Amino acid sequence: MQTKTRMNVYFEPELLRKVEALALRRRVSKSAVIEAAVASFLSADASERLEAVFARRMDRIGRQIDGMDEDLAILGETLSLFIRFWMTLTPPLPDAAHPSARAKGMERFEGFLQTLGRKLATGDRFLKDLSRDIDSRRDKAADQG
Repeated sequence: MQTKTRMNVYFEPELLRKVEALALRRRVSKSAVIEAAVASFLSADASERLEAVFARRMDRIGRQIDGMDEDLAILGETLSLFIRFWMTLTPPLPDAAHPSARAKGMERFEGFLQTLGRKLATGDRFLKDLSRDIDSRRDKAADQG
């Protein structure tokens, strides 16, 4: 029979809560969780496992950045097209109409800011909506074709 030696250690409260939660989920003692963690930390292949974990995380981050690059390119093109159309299609106003146009512009801008605030607060994003719209149009086209 193998004997174990008792050791008292101190943990940050949050770390201890995580250890307790893992022990409950795995239905093992807290000592077993901590013993396994220390053994893993001290094992020869721990650095290889750590390197593999970092490699997986870096790959995931790389894919996320690629997605963000695509989203940013779409956003830039969208803004560019909007500005081009707006400048091309908006007729110049007579001087007498400037004050009322400025007031209407401020009113519309306030509405824009309120809508933007709601979108940001709820997590709804234009590019997500756009991709959903495109996917649903593709599905409808495939059903009809």
